Amino acid sequence: MKPLSGIRVADFTWVWAGPFCTLQLAHLGAEVIRVESSLRPCVTRLLPPWPNGEPGVNRSGYFNQYNQGKLSLALDLKHPEGIAVAKDLVRVSDVVCENFAFGVMDRLGLGYDALRSVRPDIIMISMSGYGATGPEREYVSYGPAQVPLSGLSSLTGYRGSPPMHVGISYGDPTAGLHAAVATLAALWHREQTGEGQWIDLSQWETTICMIPEAIMEYAWHGTQPERNGNRDPWMVPHGIFRCAGEQRWVAVVARDDAEWQRLARAIGRNDLAEDPELATLSGRRQAVERIEQAIEEWALQRTPMEVTQVLQAAGVPAFPCYDSRNLAEDEHLREEGFFVELEHPEVGRKLHLGIPWRMSGTPCSVTRPAPLLGEHTEFVLRNVLGYDDERIQNLLASGALR
Repeated sequence: MKPLSGIRVADFTWVWAGPFCTLQLAHLGAEVIRVESSLRPCVTRLLPPWPNGEPGVNRSGYFNQYNQGKLSLALDLKHPEGIAVAKDLVRVSDVVCENFAFGVMDRLGLGYDALRSVRPDIIMISMSGYGATGPEREYVSYGPAQVPLSGLSSLTGYRGSPPMHVGISYGDPTAGLHAAVATLAALWHREQTGEGQWIDLSQWETTICMIPEAIMEYAWHGTQPERNGNRDPWMVPHGIFRCAGEQRWVAVVARDDAEWQRLARAIGRNDLAEDPELATLSGRRQAVERIEQAIEEWALQRTPMEVTQVLQAAGVPAFPCYDSRNLAEDEHLREEGFFVELEHPEVGRKLHLGIPWRMSGTPCSVTRPAPLLGEHTEFVLRNVLGYDDERIQNLLASGALR
């Protein structure tokens, strides 16, 4: 039995943030029923990568990663009968999750007040970009914009360079994980009190929560942390260094004076190890370019793994900068059982990321691949909602099941 066995989630989410939340709930054993429509497929169904370069709404690796273990109910929420079915689904669900812009669910007739009249103890989480209050609540938000808005870009880049993006849409996964935790807390509260509730989550605020030290520096001192590339104010050296081969890199850090001594000797630079000016952090700060040049000259003659093995044997933190192939082929990750390969009706057996935790008392596993669009519509209508053949046929004829 999994931790959330018996819990049903009516999933109205799309793109990344919302589906990442409900993915965690599915991993924990909840029955997640994703409500979607062929009239406006989820953006991620239309994004690569696609197997063999052949696109299709059921073939996106992006969608198939973040929707493992879920069911798909095709429903047109602009159709009155579609809304009626959605309310019936909520009536037999424990949680409703959505990440539309503020006000969308209310305009559909599926806001919290409407849904708790259907099920008084329902838990609903809304994951809008900016929350349900404040002057910017009606703005539409996307993950890439959350990076500069949160302040992350102001901290990312090299000394003297402009702010830079961090490479991924941090606002999406951080919001999804915060939402999953909030949902679990609400389920616990309902278990204790019988009360449901509405959770108003701001994706912007969840991303800001990633940089508290920068906010505190301004709050306490009125100063903005300077962009400093891969360097760290309290550890020298601290960076990424080129190795032998094309675009091969290794991360190396000396956390204190003793590690610096071991690092210098490991790369054959006893002269640096014995230099009194480099014996302290303040001294190494002043000579950081010279230190980095020495490490890179040494690393360029070796592969990232060779550098790693030499430095780790000396007690110095080091590890290759992995790319996707390195991760997919990593022996440790495979032995841990992190990757899953389930048979998908259209794309076959492909490697996906699995569950990054293991519970001794309530083991979790990915039990099914991501659904085809509308794959479980009849199952949900018949087995979850209890509709008979006539009701289902009438819905099909009305065009509500699209």
